[in-house]
Amino acid sequence: MGIQTVGVIGAGVMGVGVGHDLARSGHRVLLLDVSDDALQRARAALLRNLRFHRLYAKGDTAASPGAILDRVTFTTDDRLLEKAEFVIENATERWETKRAIYPRIDAICPAGVVFAANTSCLPITRIAALTERAPLVLGIHFMNPVPLKPTVEMIRGYHTSDDAIAAANQLLARMGKSAVLVNDAPGFVSNRVLMLAINEAFYVLHDQVASPDAVDRIFKECFSHKMGPLETAELIGLDTLLDSIEALHRCFRDSKYRPCPLLQRMVDAGFLGRKNGRGVAAYFSQGAQSHRTRKDTVGWTSA
Repeated sequence: MGIQTVGVIGAGVMGVGVGHDLARSGHRVLLLDVSDDALQRARAALLRNLRFHRLYAKGDTAASPGAILDRVTFTTDDRLLEKAEFVIENATERWETKRAIYPRIDAICPAGVVFAANTSCLPITRIAALTERAPLVLGIHFMNPVPLKPTVEMIRGYHTSDDAIAAANQLLARMGKSAVLVNDAPGFVSNRVLMLAINEAFYVLHDQVASPDAVDRIFKECFSHKMGPLETAELIGLDTLLDSIEALHRCFRDSKYRPCPLLQRMVDAGFLGRKNGRGVAAYFSQGAQSHRTRKDTVGWTSA
């Protein structure tokens, strides 16, 4: 029969996306977060996303949004993970957060349950060392937005077993996804390359080489990318992006991963991208309108 109940830790953008695909493909989902407020926002977002998906996915034969939502249990009680047959962790890209999660769920979940870290940067082998089930820990890097991305990056840690890989592939297949398997290293393939490109795009803004629109147009119109690097940053979330770049900087101890100061300032000022409706263009526009333009940020928008 395969895996029926999946624990999903973290009810942010990625957790909601993963829960969406799992519930829509017939799984029971235990969606866990630390606060009722976070879970209420997740419920609203999930229902909204299910309705949009049904509206725009022609030929969708899945159950109604309400019926799919009924498959999801929203909870702050991690003891419910006793019922999970597979766990996908989507917490923030901060080692301190993940370090607190894994020993706890390792003690709660039955033996034989596979743990998949949905991380874009942190080493899987290091995460697995927090548990007593290292052969059953692997990485599954889902791409955002999860329901629209058919491929994931799967990461084999030093101890990850073939059985864990097989179980993850079986689960993903039922979700309508396939995996590209890579070996463990900070950032793996996708973010080791992508974070450098996006961070450098912010340095281009920092150095007043071009406007945000010009940067994205070059990548879309010259290289036929669907999105420019700054648009991609806004989709990911500038705070998540900063966490990822800082994680790579710590892991590699290489200055090429030093976060751009402009990116740090934008996050400090609350410009996080799509998640709060305040992105790159808004940052520069507000800076110009308030006459707080700085030489190292927005020279082309000076009033």
